[in-house]
Amino acid sequence: MQVLGITGPSDSGKTTLVERLAERLSTEGRVATVKHLKTNPTVDTEGKDTARHRAAGAHATYGITDDSGWFATGAERTLDETLDDLAPEYDYALVEGYSGADVPTVALGGRDHAGETVAAAPEADAIDVDEVVAALDDLEPYECLASLVAAVKESPDARYSGAIATFTGRVRTQEDADDDPTEHLEFEKYDGVAEDRLATIREELEAREGVYEVRLHHRTGVVEAGEDIVFVVVLAGHRGEAFETVEDGIDRLKDEVPLFKKEVTVDDAFWSHERPEK
Repeated sequence: MQVLGITGPSDSGKTTLVERLAERLSTEGRVATVKHLKTNPTVDTEGKDTARHRAAGAHATYGITDDSGWFATGAERTLDETLDDLAPEYDYALVEGYSGADVPTVALGGRDHAGETVAAAPEADAIDVDEVVAALDDLEPYECLASLVAAVKESPDARYSGAIATFTGRVRTQEDADDDPTEHLEFEKYDGVAEDRLATIREELEAREGVYEVRLHHRTGVVEAGEDIVFVVVLAGHRGEAFETVEDGIDRLKDEVPLFKKEVTVDDAFWSHERPEK
């Protein structure tokens, strides 16, 4: 799934641009939109029960209408959690208003933002939607474990498969109780070289007998403590081939793909090859 943020002042035309982009991208694939609300309103499209459910202690409420429409409300929902839910089913996600999100962004009205700049203009009318779509399709997609599992299930050989095995690597907060807690890791890669190496590993693993599809993905940029970093997903005929290929996949990814890791603890910051001795 490709993710695009749209940020800017309230009078810059953000919502209008989201509409234009959604109309254009819907010709390419399935589109979802996410809007950042600075307040925490009670969403109740019927004006009846969901607010009462929430007040009674429900952590999430869903409303489903007779014509198959639906809505939901809840608490403590992050953008990453939302994108993880959308990624298996959608090709594009347009994120309105999250200027602090590290996602590719169209910036309007000079708004500061955390993600890579895809386009910038004083207001929405000055944005060329076709240019934005072309740039977006060249960027690295948003992946999570669920989206990678969904992808291997689409294999034409899925009917021969009796196993899907996965590995998820996470940011460990501490190696042991005496360690300074890790706040986050930061990953950089050699553009082009890393992608080529991952493609080679995938091709060689898929050439094994009984292995039908392999997906490998390593996040770059800042990854907070407790978050997922790396995924390996294998679709295979039997569990033995699946387990063996997952283990070999993560080992080869760590050994062969050029990635640099910076660790930031509560007291220090250092690249992994410069880690101080205890």
